[in-house]
Amino acid sequence: PSTARQSSGSSTSVASSASNTRCEEVIIIMLNALEVLTTVVVGVMVGVEFSVAFVINPILNALPEDSGQLGHAHGGRMLGAVMPVWYLASLALVAVWALAGRHHPGAGLVVTAGALLILSVIMSLLLLVPINNRNKTWTPENRPADWKEQPDRWNRYHYSRVAVLIAALALLVAALT
Repeated sequence: PSTARQSSGSSTSVASSASNTRCEEVIIIMLNALEVLTTVVVGVMVGVEFSVAFVINPILNALPEDSGQLGHAHGGRMLGAVMPVWYLASLALVAVWALAGRHHPGAGLVVTAGALLILSVIMSLLLLVPINNRNKTWTPENRPADWKEQPDRWNRYHYSRVAVLIAALALLVAALT
């Protein structure tokens, strides 16, 4: 009778161990998927902001007469509606990654990337959004006298924000390894 109990206990223990191992494997797969998804979402966002700085704005600035200003206003309305959601989704994904992966290598890199994303949101709210909110309502008939200086200031702030975002993305990529 005692050997039957030991045998039964061993098989339960082995089954429990196998079940725990399977759960750990599923958690690792889910964490890896979260890491990749987060990196892709943040990476595409960084690409859009990079494109605005180094492709879209130079194109708009080269357009004749009032076309560039009208293009900036339209872009401000369009991206002004999309980017806040993208930034918040990116922050949420990084926060979940930092929490779920807190015991894994690279957790500090993810937390630092999250801090940089928070900095980029603060920069946006304090520096870029006020200028963008004014710019997106302008037409050639109602724009202020300093209408050219304000987008120039926005661009300088935006270059800084892009640098912060690239640093955050680099940290996320480094955390993947």
